[in-house]
Amino acid sequence: MSEQSATHTKAVQDFLAEAEEIVEQLGSELADLSDIAEGGELNPDVLNSIFRGAHSLKGLAGMFCFSGIADLAHNMENLLDWLRLGKLNLTPQLMAVLFSAHELMNTLIRVLASGDETSMTDEIAACVAKINACLPPPEKPSGVSPLEALGLPSHMLNALTEYEEHRLKDNLAKGRTIFNIHTSFDLSTFDTELSAVTEILKGCGEVISTLPSVGVNLETNIDFEILFGSKRALSELKTDVERDSVTVTELGSGGIHLDLTAEPLTDTAKTTVDAVQQPPVATTNALPLPVELPVSPAAQMSDEAVLSAKSMSRTVRVDIGKLDELMNIVGELVLANSTIAGVTTRMRNEGYSRMAIELSKAAKGLERKLSDLQKGVMEIRMIPIGQLYEKMSRIVRKISREQGKRVDLKFFGADTELDKLIVEDISDPMMHIIRNAIDHGIETGDVRKALGKDEKGTIKISSFQKGNHVVIEIEDDGGGIDVEKVKAKALQKKLVSDVSSVSDRDAIDFIFLPGFSTNDTVSEVSGRGVGMDVVKNNISAVSGMVDIDTWKGEGSRFIITLPITLAIIKVLIISCSGRTYAMPITSVLESLLMSDRDIMTVERKEVVQLRESTLPLLRLDHYFDIHRSGEPPKEFYVVVVGVAEKRLGIVVDDLLSQQDIVIKPLGESFKQFRGVSGAADLGDQRTILVLDIGGIINETMRSGS
Repeated sequence: MSEQSATHTKAVQDFLAEAEEIVEQLGSELADLSDIAEGGELNPDVLNSIFRGAHSLKGLAGMFCFSGIADLAHNMENLLDWLRLGKLNLTPQLMAVLFSAHELMNTLIRVLASGDETSMTDEIAACVAKINACLPPPEKPSGVSPLEALGLPSHMLNALTEYEEHRLKDNLAKGRTIFNIHTSFDLSTFDTELSAVTEILKGCGEVISTLPSVGVNLETNIDFEILFGSKRALSELKTDVERDSVTVTELGSGGIHLDLTAEPLTDTAKTTVDAVQQPPVATTNALPLPVELPVSPAAQMSDEAVLSAKSMSRTVRVDIGKLDELMNIVGELVLANSTIAGVTTRMRNEGYSRMAIELSKAAKGLERKLSDLQKGVMEIRMIPIGQLYEKMSRIVRKISREQGKRVDLKFFGADTELDKLIVEDISDPMMHIIRNAIDHGIETGDVRKALGKDEKGTIKISSFQKGNHVVIEIEDDGGGIDVEKVKAKALQKKLVSDVSSVSDRDAIDFIFLPGFSTNDTVSEVSGRGVGMDVVKNNISAVSGMVDIDTWKGEGSRFIITLPITLAIIKVLIISCSGRTYAMPITSVLESLLMSDRDIMTVERKEVVQLRESTLPLLRLDHYFDIHRSGEPPKEFYVVVVGVAEKRLGIVVDDLLSQQDIVIKPLGESFKQFRGVSGAADLGDQRTILVLDIGGIINETMRSGS
């Protein structure tokens, strides 16, 4: 790779690390803005945050010379600015343009990660044209400003930005009273006290502007004038916020006017009051003060802090590939430690007891440190599932708009953590399930009203940890799966010869077969029979399971059960017909020593009685079609495994040991092999297969083998 090419690749990686976060946040906030706008309101805080995101993205793309993304972000920022200033109304059409621009931004970032953004010049130009078409012609300057009736002094009017003037006018148009709240706080505590007052005010109105003011005690205090709009009465507001350091005055008709003798703010102060700035906090030297104040010792300390080059952030972005490499190294160390432990045992058996004891102590110390290292790396890899929820939110809104359906999305358990790679691998399966829920499950508004349901459908996504697994449930309140229609389709496709013997549970499993669809019409969303088989395969690829509960006319629930991680796992090493396999301990419930007389046959299926329940059995040598060279052992082990609520007993010859392993993928050529999730190296240089317990249980339960 040439030096120029390497530099470009590094620039792309640096840009993507930051841009992806900004665009995800933009998508989430646009969805919030759309929901708020449906209620007839416009939350200025959310709109300002979106504006800042577009502005940050424009600057970031410009810094890395990605002109296409910078141009789109710049035009998006312009449109948002017009919205902020009240020159445009937030209509569904305008919201659709913003969503379209965001989707294109997402696509551009993906294209940039794998190719060149210049290949999408036409798409960018078309989107920019849509944005510009929304902008009205420039307004002619109006006459007398309605703000003059408030009695604001000229120095305060001059300090207001165009955005703050718009917010004042908007509050007046909505019939709100404008108040001036004067605060005077000690220099050492003003940041926390001002924030506390601001939080109280935000609960009952809108904080329009926070401006520094000149007070009496310049050496010890700092004063602010807060312009605040609310429908509350002056007496109520005084009760809530007024105290020794805070006074409330009503502006306009009947209100007491501000002191006009105060010195005006300088031009510099006016330009530094940002249109989207929150109340100033943290450092006194960052405030746009109108006059030079005596500097207190606290302020001098603050100056020294600002001059420091030390970063305030303690966050470092790490490529997941580097974590994988680190995890592999930890895995190799774990195997090396197992080898040392084996050597120690042999030395003790061969008479080198003193040296074996010392080596054993060293090995146990190394094992403890490796355990801590392994746990630390694992914690770094874990991310909250809430990051995936944000993507699902955008998908739901996009598809529901296309389908002409109103869908409310509810999230629970966003803090549940899962391995980063597993989260990435299940994002597409979850997307397919949600798309099908909107297309097949949720009815149109008219149909829902006729059925006595809320016109707006609901999709609920929840996640929680259950033992060593994470469960994700996707539930809708639509029409549910028509089991009889599924059976009829299975009969039509000759998957069964007689549907009378097929249970409802077995019939639902048909939807996971390739090419199976109950939709009679083909749309962009579904109907081609492609998707649900991919869902099952992708979830099985990460040793997960998917189950379905459905209620006709009431809805369906997809239950995805996943291991917390696949990086380093503890396994049970077993042997069967002279071959060695590994079973993830997370799926092993218990093991039983049995003989043939303990096994019963029910409907030509082998089972054993386990306490008060019947446990189906699977002989591992039969499953893998292994030919035995001799007689099977008279006594054998039954390893009871389970994922979610399903249980199965796997018959094996012997239990050898427990060990930590690193699962390695088998590659594309071996993907078709059933019952195997990967391979692992043991400490004695052997390579063994790792069993896919979820896949084995699913296949056994379905086939009845």
